[in-house]
Amino acid sequence: MAKKNMDMMESGAKVKLGVSDVIIRGFGYVFITLYAVCCIVPFIIIISTSFTDQSVIRTQGAQLIPKQFTLQAYEMVCGSGSIWWSYLLTIALTVVGTTVGLSIIAMTGYALQRKDFPFRNAISFYIYFTTLFSAGLAPYYLLMVQTYHLKDNYLAVLLPLMMSSWLIILMKNFVKAIPHEITESGKIDGAGDFKIFVSLILPMLKPALATIGLFLALGYWNEWYQSSLFLSSKVEVKPLQYTLYEVVNKIDALKNSVAGQYINLTDVPQDSVKMANAVLATGPIVFLYPFVQKYFISGITVGAVKG
Repeated sequence: MAKKNMDMMESGAKVKLGVSDVIIRGFGYVFITLYAVCCIVPFIIIISTSFTDQSVIRTQGAQLIPKQFTLQAYEMVCGSGSIWWSYLLTIALTVVGTTVGLSIIAMTGYALQRKDFPFRNAISFYIYFTTLFSAGLAPYYLLMVQTYHLKDNYLAVLLPLMMSSWLIILMKNFVKAIPHEITESGKIDGAGDFKIFVSLILPMLKPALATIGLFLALGYWNEWYQSSLFLSSKVEVKPLQYTLYEVVNKIDALKNSVAGQYINLTDVPQDSVKMANAVLATGPIVFLYPFVQKYFISGITVGAVKG
């Protein structure tokens, strides 16, 4: 009987759908479709341009479909072979940094929400206070080079991106949704703090872990600034983004140099190389998003509500 009533309610809801509701929904679908097309088309143009001959780009501009297909840009970027070592280095930094950073941020956010932790308010204020002021680039560089001695060391790239005050505050807001009675029930059963965190709290933080983990992974994957500061020419293998940045700079430097005046640079795929760099840099990380999309959307929603 209850099932019958539910079916009647559902059918009644469908019947009650008015003309205005249909128009609003239709407008929403059309708007979302157009917005999705506007987001997808530029990326398609980037991919197409990376496979287009430089002469076609120079005369006709970017095309949705490459008129003169070529792999010259990818051969120039990947020809030296160092790009693959940069890929491996970036993947290693992303995996290690995201895993360790996510563990520390999760434990910190949980500890700052424990009602039996006496210093949680003072530490929370200290973390928040660091987001308001910055010492500047010069003191930061001297700290990393003279105090920590991390010049030409991959730790100079790994450590600064591992934790963020904003991500800790975000994780803290996530943990607010977990009742404190769960921790107390674990203590009654004789579990320690780490056992409670791993067995009871961590499984309930999947949306938060996916959201913050994606932020950390994107930060490591797109990193180039720390490399430009602390990794000099002595370091043979550099992160992917900085390696691609150097490729583009070398082409531009050759174009503007004195030697470039005596060399025919019209066939050098300057524009297609830039597009190929964009494809190589964004392609792998784009495939990560569908796996965490469900948790990411729910995580952003929970964090916004609880914040």
